[in-house]
Amino acid sequence: MTSFSALPWSERLVHRDGVRLSCRDWGSPAGSGDEKAAGDPRTPGGPIDVLLLHGLAGHAGEWDDTARLLRDSGFRVVALDQRGHGLSERQPADGDVSRAAYVADAVAVIDRLGLDRPVLVGQSLGGSTALLTAAAHPGLLRALVLVEAGPGGTDPGVQEQIASWLRAWPVPFPTRAAAVAYLGGGTDAVGEGWARGLEERADGLWPRFDPEVMVRSLDDSTRRSFWDEWAAVRCPVLAVLGRGGHGGIIGGAEYAEMARRLPALRGTSLPGTGHDVHLERPGLLHRLVVDFLEGDVR
Repeated sequence: MTSFSALPWSERLVHRDGVRLSCRDWGSPAGSGDEKAAGDPRTPGGPIDVLLLHGLAGHAGEWDDTARLLRDSGFRVVALDQRGHGLSERQPADGDVSRAAYVADAVAVIDRLGLDRPVLVGQSLGGSTALLTAAAHPGLLRALVLVEAGPGGTDPGVQEQIASWLRAWPVPFPTRAAAVAYLGGGTDAVGEGWARGLEERADGLWPRFDPEVMVRSLDDSTRRSFWDEWAAVRCPVLAVLGRGGHGGIIGGAEYAEMARRLPALRGTSLPGTGHDVHLERPGLLHRLVVDFLEGDVR
C-alpha cells in the first residue's frame, strides 16, 4: 500500500457537529507561492480554488486524474469525501444524510480550509450538493460545474434499484482486478475509479460505505425537484452531460428546461460517455472546465 507521505495530496480533516469529513488537498501548483494553511487569507491574484464533490457511493479519489490536471493548470484543488463515503464518517453520528447536511458540510470545508470563492464541481449526487450550495449561499462561489447533475427530482423507484445493486456487489472482492471488472461494466477507466475507493482488509476489498446510508441519502431527491433552487443560482454555471456509454441521466427535456430558466447556462454533451464522465474522459473534462473558467469566469 502507498503511504500518505508518498502521495501527491495531503489529507485534511474537518469536523462539523461531530461528523468527520476527510479531504484530499492537492494544494496549489508548484512555485505558485500560495500553499496556504487553513484560515490564511487569500493572496490577491493567486490561484483560483476548486472543490470537487463525488457522486453517490463514490469517493474523493475518483477525481484524482482531474484534480492533478487542474492543479497543474494553476488551480488550488481540494476533493471531499462526502459524509457516509470514503474516509469520512461512515455512519454520521447525527444520522443526518439530508441534502441540507451535505450542503452544510461543503460550506464548512470551504470555511475551514480557507477556500476563497471556490469553483464547486460536482458529479451526480455531488452535483446536487453543489447546486443547492450555490442556491443557498449566493456570493460564496465563483462558479458552478455540474457533471451529470440537474435540478430534476428522482423517481422513487430509483432508491430500490440502487439498494438492490449495492447489495448485489460480490464483496469482498478477492482482487483489485476482480473489482475493476465488476464495477467497470466493461470500461476499465470506470472500474479503476470505483475500485480506488475500496478498503483493503485481510479477506479482500470492501466498500467504504453502508448501502442503507446511500439509499437514505436520496430521500430528499425522491420527494421533490429543485427547480426553485436552480432559479436562485447567481454564479456562472457549466453543465457537462454524458451521451451514450453507460448512459447519462440528464435527458434532453430536463436540460432544455435548465437552459430556459437560466439563459446564461453553458452546457455541453460528450458523445460516447456515460454517467461517469469524470472517469471516462478526465482530460476532456479538465479542458472544458479550464476553458469555461477562463472564458466565462475570470
